[in-house]
Amino acid sequence: MSNFKQIATKGINPSITPQNLVEYSGKTGNLYEAICIISKRSNQLNMEMKNELQSKLNEFASSTDNLEEIHENREQIEISKFYERLPHPVLIATDEFFEDQIYHRINVRDKEPKPNKKNKK
Repeated sequence: MSNFKQIATKGINPSITPQNLVEYSGKTGNLYEAICIISKRSNQLNMEMKNELQSKLNEFASSTDNLEEIHENREQIEISKFYERLPHPVLIATDEFFEDQIYHRINVRDKEPKPNKKNKK
């Protein structure tokens, strides 16, 4: 699981900035491949963030749903603010991609084309 406290202190710019597409295609040789790698890692990070946040907030969940008993929990608010301040998972995945922290491979099944049924007699 990713350590989001390290990501928060890493200094990734939380705002989206224009990128040079040549840099993306330079890593893999194919722009589409690079974007697919980043998007898959982004989805992984997003799910990790969601699960971690949900598990931390579930510690504060109450069994009663009475409106009069709902109160603010300072720790719960701080946890939520921490996750809101984190950069978007796509920005984290892009940073990991350019720092070669993402392992990826391409499955090549058959390089030879399958024989055509019409020509095979």
